[in-house]
Amino acid sequence: MIPRQISKKLKQLAIQYPVVAVTGPRQSGKTTLVRHTFPEKKYASLEDPDIREFAISDPRGFLSAYSGGAIFDEVQRAPDLFSYIQTLVDQSGEEGLFILTGSFHFGLMERISQSLAGRTGLLTLLPFSFKELHQKRMIRGSLEKFLYTGTYPRIYDKQLPPSEWYANYVTTYIERDVRAIKNITDLDQFQKFLKMCAGRSGQILNLTSLGNDCGITHNTARSWLSVLQAGYIIFLLQPHFQNYNKRLVKSPKLYFYDTGLLSFLLGIHSADALLTHPFRGPVFETWVMSELLKGRFNRGLRANLYFWRDNSGNEVDCIIDHGDNVSALEIKSGRTITKDSFKGLRYWSKISKNDGESAYLVYGGESNQKRKEGHVLGWTAFAEKLPSML
Repeated sequence: MIPRQISKKLKQLAIQYPVVAVTGPRQSGKTTLVRHTFPEKKYASLEDPDIREFAISDPRGFLSAYSGGAIFDEVQRAPDLFSYIQTLVDQSGEEGLFILTGSFHFGLMERISQSLAGRTGLLTLLPFSFKELHQKRMIRGSLEKFLYTGTYPRIYDKQLPPSEWYANYVTTYIERDVRAIKNITDLDQFQKFLKMCAGRSGQILNLTSLGNDCGITHNTARSWLSVLQAGYIIFLLQPHFQNYNKRLVKSPKLYFYDTGLLSFLLGIHSADALLTHPFRGPVFETWVMSELLKGRFNRGLRANLYFWRDNSGNEVDCIIDHGDNVSALEIKSGRTITKDSFKGLRYWSKISKNDGESAYLVYGGESNQKRKEGHVLGWTAFAEKLPSML
């Protein structure tokens, strides 16, 4: 098993709260994580039809077998269970009694807010971070191979061909879950929508354009996006609120959480194809943004990431908001740094009156430099320096 960075925070929350909930995409390693962290606890998966039927039809009888605490996997599948868990933890007064996992954010969070508010520590587990894989020497080969492979655990555990695994992942999990929640009958249309979203990773979201290209309404596009967000397939990066006396773009940017899934949906069938593919830039940018999120989530922190862009086209790919100050990060997939690479950082530093100490350029090469415009970080150095940047 590859150790997960989030384990430390998971153990900490289990001594602070009676319930800890771990959300994240399917196959991100939630079950492995919690069972390895709490081997003494009983385990039940609500994906099992028999167990789910028992929990739904007789929640008191079901929980009587777990009065000493347990791990409940995909617990949102038995929504009425939460009220009975509340009664148990209130009576017990014991911390770390139940560990819950769920793959759909709004299903789990809705029930927690209704029944377990104030009693639950919350974590989000995404697929492997670069550092987790690097520490176990699981990253072999080029940047392109890493981006193409993605970071889902099973690909590394079983040495599976990425394109084959992602094809099954889309059919087995994404389409099934979306059908269960939204009752989508036209899967061909939804597949087109998913691929259209992939083609927009790293771009400003335009719901009207997305809907028109897929032959669906603006409201349907919004609804389907919300499901992909809840299932941790995509996330929306909001614009930074600081205006610096300029008119700003107010729409969010769309990103995928995983570059392997993104590459599959873009029709990229080999790592070598990424060398010259027109979407190389967005794929690399997607990876950098997802690593930043993993760096926050693995410490139990909420996202503090934004982008900045004004109506004149001046922009910075990522603004990291530290509360009392901000850092700016520009992302370039090329292996060569040019003068134009710093255009966004130079403009931002000028209007924000921030110096180069709080500016970063992450690129697809290996050389690390300190320039007056900011810190230049190769892709591997970026992943190593991540904690200090956040």
